[in-house]
Amino acid sequence: MALELKRQLLDRDGLKTMLDKMADVISEQPYQFSNLALIGIMKTGAPIADYLAKKISQLKQVDVPVAYMDISLYRDDMIDSQFEPYSRQTEIPFSVRNREIILVDDVLFTGRTVRAALTSIVALGRPKLVRLAVVVDRGHRELPINADYVGMTVETTHREGIRVRINSPDLDTGVYLYEEPLV
Repeated sequence: MALELKRQLLDRDGLKTMLDKMADVISEQPYQFSNLALIGIMKTGAPIADYLAKKISQLKQVDVPVAYMDISLYRDDMIDSQFEPYSRQTEIPFSVRNREIILVDDVLFTGRTVRAALTSIVALGRPKLVRLAVVVDRGHRELPINADYVGMTVETTHREGIRVRINSPDLDTGVYLYEEPLV
């Protein structure tokens, strides 16, 4: 069933301001920034990771590499699916071993996407640490996973959904609240 737009929570400028604040907070942390890397979960986590890495690189005067991860093969909800998961290429051009990593996604919901991403990262090596940055935490966790950096928290029902749009050809950049229509 298609979700219907309920309201826009942030416009382009509001999202940019939020991401800038997240980059500022991350830059103030005691990371070894020459050892820091960001991994964006495809699809929307990737451009968010790019943006944050660029801002952190400017603030800390160090190159912060970015990688993109497709977690569809690690999703536990695909086990019982009749559909073959479509797998995009995971692009990690650096070793994760002993690296300080910030995993980036748009929305934190049940925690299952993050669990899949952590499994995928550990399959490549053991990082020194992994932190989580999300634009929106909407609650309803099914696993004991929490974000270290959160742009905004939005209380939702199970009938609602949050979408972060960045560089979308058909929608304005921003954060949107959708709702499943009543039947």
